[in-house]
Amino acid sequence: MGAVPSKQVIMDAWRVFATRDPGRVGALFTPDAEWLAPPGNATALALDGTHHLIGRDRIVRFLTEEFPAVFVDDVSVTFTGVHADGDTVVAEARLRATLAHGGHYDNEYCFVFELESGLVRRVREYMDTQRGAAWFRAPATAEPAGG
Repeated sequence: MGAVPSKQVIMDAWRVFATRDPGRVGALFTPDAEWLAPPGNATALALDGTHHLIGRDRIVRFLTEEFPAVFVDDVSVTFTGVHADGDTVVAEARLRATLAHGGHYDNEYCFVFELESGLVRRVREYMDTQRGAAWFRAPATAEPAGG
């Protein structure tokens, strides 16, 4: 049996992320993996301000402990496109969830995954940072301006 296509590696990875199982999540990343997001994004600010996660253990902590502390309920990720070229996969997605303050979150993302030997070596995450921040400020019953 041949290697799993890179697009399938990433689709399977998202299902594993949802388990919040540190062992399973960690098995997806190289030891020196990096996850880069825009500086000052709302999720990073809600946590420790870090937008550049370095190392498998740090990424696992984010995905299994910190992410669920911010996005506390009704988390859904809907993929609108997944494109692969060799060991690079681009995934377009919409994240919806209930935030820790009880408000709603709804934002679109683009992730660029770089694989190495079937493992995630680097993730570059892009989103509308202003829209994301507005959801973190919005009361539970309101949609942010422009949303």
